[in-house]
Amino acid sequence: MGAEPPAPPRRGIKGAGSGFLIGGLTTVAAVTAIGRAWAACDIGVGAAANSTALLFLSPLVWVTTAVSWVVLHSTLGRRHRGTALAAGLVFTLWFTWFLVTWLGMPDSYPSPLCPGNVPPWWPDFVPA
Repeated sequence: MGAEPPAPPRRGIKGAGSGFLIGGLTTVAAVTAIGRAWAACDIGVGAAANSTALLFLSPLVWVTTAVSWVVLHSTLGRRHRGTALAAGLVFTLWFTWFLVTWLGMPDSYPSPLCPGNVPPWWPDFVPA
C-alpha cells in the first residue's frame, strides 16, 4: 500500500466562470436596454428586425465582457483580487453604458418621439 502520487495541477482558464456569468448578465442588461430604447424612439424597421439585430449582437457583447474578466483575473487578480474585481465592475458598467448610448440612441436617426434621441425613461443623471 503505497502512497498515491499527487494529482497533476489543473490548467484551466482562470476567471472563466465569473467571466461567463458576468458576461451573460451584461448581455441581458445591454440588449434589453437597447431594445427598449429602440422601441420607445421607434427606431428600426420593426420588432422582428430589431430582435434579429440584437440576437446577432448578443454573442459579441457576451464574449467581449467574458474575455475582459478573464484577462483581468489572469493579470491583476493574481496579486490584487479586490482591485481586479473593482476594475472588472467598472469596465462592465462602462461597457454597458457605452453600448446602450452608442447603439440604442443613434444620433443619425432623428426621432420625433425622443428629443435628442434619448428615450423618456432614461435617467437624467446618467449622460447620454
